[in-house]
Amino acid sequence: AFSRLPTVGSGGERLYVNQLSQAELDELASKRPTLTYGQVKRAPPSGFIPVHVAFDKKILKFDAYFQEDVPLSAEEHYRIRQVCIYYYLEDDSMYVIEPVVQNSGIPQGKHIRRHRVPKNDRGEHYHWKDLNRGINITMYGRTYRIVDCDRFTQEFLESQGIEVNPPEKMAFDPYTELRQMPVRKYITPSDFDQLKQFLTYDKQVLRFYAMWDDTNSIFGENRPYVIHYYLADDTVEVREVHKQNDGRDPFPVLIRRQRIPKTFVDKQKTFPTCVMEISDQEVLEWYTAKDFAVGKSTNLLGRDFFIYDCDEFTRNFYRDKFGITDFQPVEIKKKPPEEVQQIIPPYNGFGILEDTLQNCFSLFPKPPRKDVIKMLENDNKVLRYQVALESPNPEDRKRRFILSYFLSNDMISIYEPPVRNSGIIGGKYLRKTRVAKPGSTTENAKYYGPSDLTIGSTIEVFGHRFVITDADEYVLNYMESNAGSFPASAQKSVVVRLPEVAFALSPVLLCFYSDIPKLGTSKQEPDELTVHVQEELKPHKHLNNKNIQEAFLQCDKDGSGVLDKAKFLSLCDSLSVPTNTTLLNKKRLYIMIETRHRLLQSYCLS
Repeated sequence: AFSRLPTVGSGGERLYVNQLSQAELDELASKRPTLTYGQVKRAPPSGFIPVHVAFDKKILKFDAYFQEDVPLSAEEHYRIRQVCIYYYLEDDSMYVIEPVVQNSGIPQGKHIRRHRVPKNDRGEHYHWKDLNRGINITMYGRTYRIVDCDRFTQEFLESQGIEVNPPEKMAFDPYTELRQMPVRKYITPSDFDQLKQFLTYDKQVLRFYAMWDDTNSIFGENRPYVIHYYLADDTVEVREVHKQNDGRDPFPVLIRRQRIPKTFVDKQKTFPTCVMEISDQEVLEWYTAKDFAVGKSTNLLGRDFFIYDCDEFTRNFYRDKFGITDFQPVEIKKKPPEEVQQIIPPYNGFGILEDTLQNCFSLFPKPPRKDVIKMLENDNKVLRYQVALESPNPEDRKRRFILSYFLSNDMISIYEPPVRNSGIIGGKYLRKTRVAKPGSTTENAKYYGPSDLTIGSTIEVFGHRFVITDADEYVLNYMESNAGSFPASAQKSVVVRLPEVAFALSPVLLCFYSDIPKLGTSKQEPDELTVHVQEELKPHKHLNNKNIQEAFLQCDKDGSGVLDKAKFLSLCDSLSVPTNTTLLNKKRLYIMIETRHRLLQSYCLS
């Protein structure tokens, strides 16, 4: 069902717009089968193929040539040059190229690059319809004669209704044909047949092992080589023998394969022979196989090669050809290098002597080796001495220093304790370093050791002389525990150089140290004195020995080891120490340390 169109408008007038015309009615009458059965199916139209796809990789090839004038030549007046013309159907472009002829001496290759070549001045371009065999075409002022084309080009032109002309013969260059003709030579044949020599001795080579002695020149040496003699053409080749890690560039050949002259013509030569091409006119005799022998020297281009051996084929050849049977190889002995005495320069003052010595042994010096075991065993072990500066200046004589000797690395450091109002800034006087003895050299360096540091001895430190005046109790203990490493003079110096300390002792103080084995005095026997002291102190075992010791040391401010009788009595009263008047009336008591260094620690005499 569908809505009917109105046939009558407002007012009852008939509408002709909505009615079908006669033509439309006739069309409907003819389309009655179409309306009933539908539209008739038609064949689909053929697909459109662009020109650049249809003619892709389709090229027309023509063989042509052009004539070129040669004005400045007596041998030729013109030149024929053959070219190939390519026509690309996909974009109507052309390309002209000349095949390269070897040794022609003419720049050849591309003549016209690929593009649409103009045909005339009216803006027209060459088309494939303008190309055919047997015609002339002009491109950029040069006329080309087309003589032939390939099979694809002929079939394409014929398929397009073009009558193809018959092919023509390609024109050739007369000068090129003249060069290809063999040149007639008028040479008298020699008696020696080189062809026979080549055919007989081809691939037969004599091998000799030689040595070049170049030791007379700077950085020269004996260098091995292999000499090859080619029997086919009497040429000689010298090859180098390379070894692993020999440090030389891998050049295989020293002298290339060539004929080597043996004797030259005696003429004055004004041209350098190193760049002169040697010919038979300059040479009287060339090297041959009979000039090489084992055990003889051969001069090849200025170098003397000593032949010391050869291979088995060479021995058989000389045995059959020349009857030589002596092929004993020569043993090559290398010349021992001259021993150059190494001169050690004097010490330059920088670093220690070992550092200066390492600079003489290597370009990149290495630090001297350290005794690790010694460093571990003697770690943090330091011997301290009190030293005085030996100087003509009176102010420097009063200066006191502390010399520290480090047992781990044998280094010495010097420190000056600051003294107020002395006018001298104390502190570090010498940093840790090894101090060499006077007269030490770089080759034979001698350093100060513990055995050299004795009380009363003088040491020289970089031009300054110091006198050892005292040592701490660790030095005494170390010398006692390591008595074998110290000479007897060093042990005796400690006893002799210690100042004599005189104390007005009470029996109480001697009783504190009843374990003293022996005391030497000048006016009383030690056994009797010890017995008296022990008897006095038997009822007073509550006394503090440490406090009494510190009190006596504080009273001895000048460190002389002597106390007045009045001060001694007052000190004993303050400490509640009993005194015996009979023993105190004696004038003085001299205590000498004889054998045991622990006595110094017991009395705190430092």
